[in-house]
Amino acid sequence: MADDTLDRLEATIRARKDAAAMKSYTASLFFQGRSRIAQKLGEEAIETVIAATSGDDASIVPEAADLIFHLLVLLADADLGLDDVRRELERREGQSGHDEKAGRPLSFRPE
Repeated sequence: MADDTLDRLEATIRARKDAAAMKSYTASLFFQGRSRIAQKLGEEAIETVIAATSGDDASIVPEAADLIFHLLVLLADADLGLDDVRRELERREGQSGHDEKAGRPLSFRPE
């Protein structure tokens, strides 16, 4: 059973993975493929940044919700989920962000 809103949303997204694209926005994203899902995630990230710099802090919340939704769609498309993210965050817990980044393979290090 789903524990919280994000777990329930993740379950709904997974249930829509094989639904008819005409019936569900989520299903239409899966139908369009990983590139489109990633594009939507990027668009939502940009909109979240714009909201964060707009001076209207309340506008961040709906954009952050859209960003998280599209991230969950991407994770589901890759057969990954919140538990995978939770495990990674637990692995990093108590570790300096600088040390964690330095320990990544070169191909995964952000600028």
